[in-house]
Amino acid sequence: MNLKMLKAKLHRATVTESKPNYIGSITIDRDLMDAAGILEYEAVLICDITNGARSETYALGGARGSGIICTNGATAKIINKGDIVIILCFEYLLKDEVADNEPKMILLDENNRIVRKL
Repeated sequence: MNLKMLKAKLHRATVTESKPNYIGSITIDRDLMDAAGILEYEAVLICDITNGARSETYALGGARGSGIICTNGATAKIINKGDIVIILCFEYLLKDEVADNEPKMILLDENNRIVRKL
């Protein structure tokens, strides 16, 4: 049996840009992606704390150290610049692997700098 388990979480990220005319995805500072273990083009779920919206898309790497969190395409219509979001990434594990699962969870400040690992 495969179970869908949390792999990574960027908690309380601030959306720095929204580009509705872009093809799609969410652009994330590569340093933040590395810290959380999110790969480029990997599927992510974005949960908007500000308005309750949710969007599933894929991650694109942004400039290192920039703090960029940019919603693109359709996601930019519901998750806007200035919104506070949680970015989640999941993986499938076999039932006997679940006990060893320890997701990387990163708390961010208002400038998308790492405050601490949760």
